[in-house]
Amino acid sequence: MKKVLIAFAAMISATVASASDINLWEKSTLNDILTRGEIQVCLEAGYMPFDMRDKKGNIVGFDVDIAKSMAKAMGVKVDLRNTAWDGIIPALLTSKCDIIISGMTITAERNLKVNFTDPYIIVGQSILLSKDLEGKVSSYRDLNNSKYTIATKLGTTADYATKRYLSKAKVNLFETESEGALEVINGNADAFVYDLPFNAIYGSQNSDKLVHLDTPFTYEPLGMAIRKGDPDFMNFINNYLAQIKGDGTYDKIYNKWFVSDAWMKNIQ
Repeated sequence: MKKVLIAFAAMISATVASASDINLWEKSTLNDILTRGEIQVCLEAGYMPFDMRDKKGNIVGFDVDIAKSMAKAMGVKVDLRNTAWDGIIPALLTSKCDIIISGMTITAERNLKVNFTDPYIIVGQSILLSKDLEGKVSSYRDLNNSKYTIATKLGTTADYATKRYLSKAKVNLFETESEGALEVINGNADAFVYDLPFNAIYGSQNSDKLVHLDTPFTYEPLGMAIRKGDPDFMNFINNYLAQIKGDGTYDKIYNKWFVSDAWMKNIQ
């Protein structure tokens, strides 16, 4: 009799677990995407070479190609939703998109609001320096002085890093990367702090006025962000990232945007 009761309890437990799994899947964003036939991606166009507009007004970049590749693996279309950076996490949390793929650094503060996938690229903060300071400033430590004015983008990890490592300098915050970097070119700031990929490209385009101190002084893994409580969606994305890093797809996309500069002639 005891064995019968144990077997019956095990059967009931398995039934409950099975029902719970079905309920989780029905609520999963991945299920919504497959049912809808479209993945809705939040990003902010303006971060070279991750997300930007070409001369035809289309949003292109490293993140876009990753998103399109993932959508192809799902058998669905992509809806790119250009979203201001300060509203991008709220947009995800209110279901205005399924996922954020927008060069977002994984931080503890953000992780309290969203769940991050495994990192899909590693970057760090570097410095675009005024040509007038070439030879006088060799690292971020030299800029940590009240006589210097530093420009960076509001609400980004560059903002936090600048305030942490350059606390003695005057810091001016801007809505976009280009506005901040332009301050240095126009002589209104001594340096611009931002992610290395953007600085490398912008610096090469303006090498007559800017010096790129290209040794990163922070370590920043970038991840895709999804809403909490969705193990099925997280499992798919992480397995997908592992697959494309192993089969050469990731390298092909990476080389297109970070090794070659052929794409630059088509950007606004």
